[in-house]
Amino acid sequence: MKILFVCSKNKGWIVPFIAEQAESIRKLGHDVEFFCIEGKGVKGYLKCWPQLKKKINEYKPDIIHAHYGLCGLLANFQRKIPVVTTYPGSDINDSKVRLFSIVSIYLSKYNIFMGTRQMDKVKRYLNKNSEILRYGIMADNFIPIEKSVAREKLGLNQKDKLVVFAGKFANKVKNAELAKRVVSLLDGVKLMELTGGYTKQEMCYLMNSVDVAIMTSHSEGSPQFIKEVMACGCPIVSVDVGDVAEVVDGVEGCYITDKNPQNIASALKKAISFEGKTKGRDRILKLGLTNEQVAEKLIKIYKQIIK
Repeated sequence: MKILFVCSKNKGWIVPFIAEQAESIRKLGHDVEFFCIEGKGVKGYLKCWPQLKKKINEYKPDIIHAHYGLCGLLANFQRKIPVVTTYPGSDINDSKVRLFSIVSIYLSKYNIFMGTRQMDKVKRYLNKNSEILRYGIMADNFIPIEKSVAREKLGLNQKDKLVVFAGKFANKVKNAELAKRVVSLLDGVKLMELTGGYTKQEMCYLMNSVDVAIMTSHSEGSPQFIKEVMACGCPIVSVDVGDVAEVVDGVEGCYITDKNPQNIASALKKAISFEGKTKGRDRILKLGLTNEQVAEKLIKIYKQIIK
């Protein structure tokens, strides 16, 4: 089977979870090629249509898998090759972009969402060919490691109480100011920024070295950060955003709270005192959130549509 992935490359690279999904499909014996959008806004996407049309005519894919609502809309300008569209989150959460995503939902043969909250925002426009299928993670790269071992690898103090933040402080959507305020309410707790430049191995050590992972974002789809720290068995405190509550549901040591700083701080205390690793990894496997599991489900969807 030949699959054409259509996605953005406006940051200068393809986001890892999309690249990893393509590679997992290739490992199952299928051919995947990319067409990358390099242009912002509706006009920027529209300018790419002639090149996308040329790519489709040359590659002759069996199916097109678009990632992001505007990519789905653009891919559906042609009606010969069936289109599957995945909506990562911002394309539904942002009311202005959602309008274009709704058109994509109407035109696409299959629509994939990150969680029930996301689907509820567009439920009146859905057909039977819609489902929740979150992006997977490289589970073999995120495994439980003894905290003392992980800290030694990174040169971190063994006695510090460490909390890792779900991204860069400068990313306004991640709402670092709330996390900083919460940590300031607790004695001896240090908040670590998740900056870029880490290898997968270093990221695994980092997620195993901290006492808790915290997420205070204004909005999310299905954050990879949460799945990866879960796979490492790290306790989590998160505001009720995106699909986090659905993913961590039932995992002891993981807490969902509102955005009240005092309530978050209370949950953080409980998480810091949690003994050992959580059962987060078991939950990830049960939900089918490894790249391999997601790729197998996607192949079934592609074949169903082609039939």
